[in-house]
Amino acid sequence: MTFVVIENCIKCKYTDCVEVCPVDCFHEGPNMLVIDPDECIDCTLCEPECPVEAIFSEDDLPEEQHHFLELNAELSQQWPVITEQKEPPPDAEEWDGVPGKLKLLEK
Repeated sequence: MTFVVIENCIKCKYTDCVEVCPVDCFHEGPNMLVIDPDECIDCTLCEPECPVEAIFSEDDLPEEQHHFLELNAELSQQWPVITEQKEPPPDAEEWDGVPGKLKLLEK
């Protein structure tokens, strides 16, 4: 099993989760983070750190977010690893909970 970053991370991109990851499985894109499923050890440390609840275990992934499992796997092979917390975008709070953000994903 792995953990998955879902749609609510798009344009929020808080990085609290990367500091607690013991295996550096987070990858940073222009406006979202993803988890490399091959590196994730299912330690559960990242999930409670996300202030916008954008990280789920694969087993608890909402049905409408299942495509993010494949998207995390794909983009983690393209984007660089991130291991240190950064400031979120200045408008991150405004994007929390906004539906339909997949179209805003920058690859």
